[in-house]
Amino acid sequence: MSDIKKIKDEYLAKLNEQLDLNLINQIKTDLFGKNGLISNQFKQLGKIPEEERKKFASDLNIIKDELQNLIAFKIEEIEKKEINQKLEKEKIDITLPERPVPQGKIHPVSQVIDEISSIFSEIGFSIEEGPDVENEYNNFTALNTPDNHPARDMHDTFYLDEKKELLLRTHTSPVQIRTMLNDKPPFKIIAPGRTYRSDSDQTHAPMFHQVEGLHIDKNINMGHLKGCLNYFIKEFFEVDKIKMRFRPSHFPFTEPSAEVDIGYEVKNGKIIIGEGDKWLEVLGCGMVHPNVLKNVNVNPDEFQGYAFGIGIDRLAMLKYGINDLRAFFDCDYRWLSQFGFDPIDVPSSYRGLSR
Repeated sequence: MSDIKKIKDEYLAKLNEQLDLNLINQIKTDLFGKNGLISNQFKQLGKIPEEERKKFASDLNIIKDELQNLIAFKIEEIEKKEINQKLEKEKIDITLPERPVPQGKIHPVSQVIDEISSIFSEIGFSIEEGPDVENEYNNFTALNTPDNHPARDMHDTFYLDEKKELLLRTHTSPVQIRTMLNDKPPFKIIAPGRTYRSDSDQTHAPMFHQVEGLHIDKNINMGHLKGCLNYFIKEFFEVDKIKMRFRPSHFPFTEPSAEVDIGYEVKNGKIIIGEGDKWLEVLGCGMVHPNVLKNVNVNPDEFQGYAFGIGIDRLAMLKYGINDLRAFFDCDYRWLSQFGFDPIDVPSSYRGLSR
């Protein structure tokens, strides 16, 4: 806590100095860029003792919001000052038509990644990242995927060499492998990012976004998994209660494995989560397969845990009423102006890491 308080005090003092727009943007990057001071604090959550983690995450989010709000206020203040100075110096021809000023929007995928990161950070998950170009071992073999598994076929996977040793990752699970190989348990991480598969239609895209979750510790069971997902789904969809069921499934890297459905109903053409007798599949999950733990030098007789994978794009479609996945990648400003988010209007509780 002393480190983040020191960061807060130092940058509050800097922001209260006479600054121009360039200096404020540099401070914003220093704090919230990919390797910024606040961003790095979120990445360290997994190393904090469990009994201190939730309070630390909560304090960190409060400091993050305070600094982001002050930066936004300072930027607005400078822009207003510059406009007023121009008004005093320049003569305005009031007969000229108003010039259109397009305003940028936060993409729904970026918004949902921030929401997910904020929710999981509150319950002690740290955020890990990995490369888009992966090796075959991390993407398949270490995850207990046999050589003859359909996912390895060229129709699903973008291979980058003839030997099929390098590829565009098909899921963000390789981040779990990298994390466990580079550290010692316990692990409690999420890994949001881009993934790639050779598929394209109204509900599939060659590039899409996933978030993987992993919790490895002693005495972890399916009850912990259910409680974690129940909390996440209620927080994400902003409902007080949720109907949730686990259906048996199969994934090479988990045993037992399950698909998770949530209850919903349709009212006035809109999907209402948490009510009704209809079911909607939202994610896959399960207990980490002992072979995966062995492949990363973790003793499965001492440690066990759960993992889950969620499609970020589909969550965004479901929550914000978007009916075609391909629109996410069309770069159509008209679409973004309708479904995008104004940074000023985003709830402070969801102003997460800049990505």
